[in-house]
Amino acid sequence: KLDDYKEKARAYMNQTQAYQDLGTSNPLESLVNKTNDFLYGLWRNKHITQKQYERLKVIKEQAEIAHLYFLPKAHKPKTPLRPIMAGLKSPTIAISRWLDGLLRPVFNRLANETTILNGSQLVKQIEQWSARYLTPTTSFITMDVTDLYTMIPQEGGIRAISKLMEASNIKQIDGVKKAIILALARFVMTNNYFYLDGLYYKQIRGGAMGSPLTLTIANAYMYFVERPISKWAIRTNSLYYRYIDDLFIMSNHPSNTQQNTWS
Repeated sequence: KLDDYKEKARAYMNQTQAYQDLGTSNPLESLVNKTNDFLYGLWRNKHITQKQYERLKVIKEQAEIAHLYFLPKAHKPKTPLRPIMAGLKSPTIAISRWLDGLLRPVFNRLANETTILNGSQLVKQIEQWSARYLTPTTSFITMDVTDLYTMIPQEGGIRAISKLMEASNIKQIDGVKKAIILALARFVMTNNYFYLDGLYYKQIRGGAMGSPLTLTIANAYMYFVERPISKWAIRTNSLYYRYIDDLFIMSNHPSNTQQNTWS
């Protein structure tokens, strides 16, 4: 029902406190100018190339403010909603897409032993582990990170990207230095604006689900959060994998000691 949908949407926004109400004033023109000024400054100071600047700058006539909508999670009790920011013409979308192309391969290489891409990959890993370790008392543990995208501290997400590059011993990508990559990522994370039901909002917590870079930032953030669990899994011959915000564990380690062991 429409009323139920709107009530859940309002409840989500109130619960997460991730969105700042800007009223009826459209921030599009200001955001376009801010984005282009930022990129021009990077180009003028030779932090990005002319080609990169031309690729990332915003064409004012083509830009649109993002729209927020919610998708029902039909597989969960009480059918909660997932916020999706539709911003294919958002002023920051080109930067987000470009950074994601630079950073996602870095994450994939670093986290390939604990991250899965699909269900069939998980099934294969379960079969291999079970052939050696499965017993009648094996524990199966699943966990879900609630509202991952909106709960990540914005600066914490940027620090995760910094740590990701450090762990991979990368100081620059595609000729762009680490400090500039972080500055661009911070700009994307802190400049998510959208329209919903006659009002404009700014996202002040987490990242926009729908912006390409947000997934990589969420994955990088979770990679460092989950390190104690993945190290514990190796130490105890347990199985551990994560798909974005879903965690899966199989273990013969006593379940009542796992939480203390991870910390």
